[in-house]
Amino acid sequence: MVRDGYYYALALIAAAVLVGLFASPVLAVIPVLLAIFFLWFFRDPERAIPDSPGAIVSPADGKVTSVSITSPSLAGNDARQARISIFLNVFDVHVNRSPIQGIVRDVRYKRGKFLNAMNERSAEHNEQNVVTVEGDGQTVIFKQIAGLLARRIVFQPQIGEHLQRGQRVGMMKFGSRVDVFFDTAASVKVKVGEHVRGGESVLAYLQPKSELASVTRSAASERGVR
Repeated sequence: MVRDGYYYALALIAAAVLVGLFASPVLAVIPVLLAIFFLWFFRDPERAIPDSPGAIVSPADGKVTSVSITSPSLAGNDARQARISIFLNVFDVHVNRSPIQGIVRDVRYKRGKFLNAMNERSAEHNEQNVVTVEGDGQTVIFKQIAGLLARRIVFQPQIGEHLQRGQRVGMMKFGSRVDVFFDTAASVKVKVGEHVRGGESVLAYLQPKSELASVTRSAASERGVR
């Protein structure tokens, strides 16, 4: 349970007591139901994190709405990237997790609009937090994008901090969206319409560059021996 859930629930239960004492016990049911909803919404279940080499796990629960190759401007760098977009509705777990193991290289918060997160324009124009994580020579960027209802984005790690794959890093409150950008050579394992689970579902597999370098050196050595 994310502690914010307790804050909301306690405030609403206090409101229910006051409404029940000074107004109507029937009306007090409304804040009680809201308290139960917030306790449920801020749930934070444990997940089985995959340990497969090169796995990129989903940063959030939700529905895959797009699998595409993007322009450099959308990815926030100088190269075309593969992109997977995930839409979180109000019923999904909103705790976010790191897609890979690595070092946080950059965190940029961009103010913007609050368009519906299903709208493709939200990826560029909505308020968002852009996080770059580098691990084993590969770079993965993920965006926490505010939606029509989500007005608060939380990201706790600092630049330079080492993250484990699937580690909790923050959350978005209520409906929102996450975009994940990575090398186009990766093997994508999800499709549009599929529901994924944060920290558990594998979106794609990257070939660790350290392994590629090792293979290249081995091949060069064999040619030299011959």
